[in-house]
Amino acid sequence: MIVFHDPRSAEYTATGHPERPARVVASARYLRAAHPEWAWPQPREATEEILLRAHSPEHLERIRAAEQDFDADTPAYRDLFSHAARAAGAACAVAASSLGGERAFSLMRPPGHHATRNQAMGFCYFNHVAVAALDALERGAMRVAIWDFDAHHGNGTETIVEGNRRIAFASVHQFPGYPGTGTRSFDNIHNFPVRPLAPRNEHREAVERALEALLEFQPQLILVSAGFDAFTGDPITQMNLEAEDFATFGNWLRESGVAAGAILEGGYSDELPQLIDAFLTAWEN
Repeated sequence: MIVFHDPRSAEYTATGHPERPARVVASARYLRAAHPEWAWPQPREATEEILLRAHSPEHLERIRAAEQDFDADTPAYRDLFSHAARAAGAACAVAASSLGGERAFSLMRPPGHHATRNQAMGFCYFNHVAVAALDALERGAMRVAIWDFDAHHGNGTETIVEGNRRIAFASVHQFPGYPGTGTRSFDNIHNFPVRPLAPRNEHREAVERALEALLEFQPQLILVSAGFDAFTGDPITQMNLEAEDFATFGNWLRESGVAAGAILEGGYSDELPQLIDAFLTAWEN
């Protein structure tokens, strides 16, 4: 397993914000101790050329300036452009490694799947998984699938890849819930809304159906928006998944036989390191 990580992703914070440095600090410490054989390269920043495949020039300039908060959930941090560009670069490195036959994971912050072409929102500034999918197509992949099992709908990813015949997107998410989208499927978009506090088996079945829909697309690469906020102990959602459910998702990904890479999205409980480990270990083994 290759884990792309840069300790600088923990250098910014906002008091009381759930998207906090401990998410990656504790996870890196836990995974390094549990898997000393895993590789830990530092990612490079995504270039403007790469970012502009998913975002407008105006959006890049707003992130670079970061003069005021984008909304109540999405603060303007110092050096924000570099932090977000490194996370996008890590996602691209995950995709490239996966196309090369490796299993790879991006352990970076901020997350990305709510960022649209022109808007930062929901803790997200650049849409890392969309940037990585578009970069993979430039690297020669013919078809890329995005499997998003974060508890929140990947609205930004949907808007960026909608209508792209070489990308299939599937999102499993709590509804009603933030951001209030993802209620219908169309074209290359597959949405699987799950009611709050749904039984675990109901939620797992939705995640499995989402993966099955993507496999019908016959992708050369699956990129996973790996959010762990559907965990029963997460403080900002109302879902019931346990650690073994994320291990099941890892098993399904391995059994698919398709080259794959995963990118950290949400997950705000203190158990995040163990949840990531359950998914990655099952996927690897």
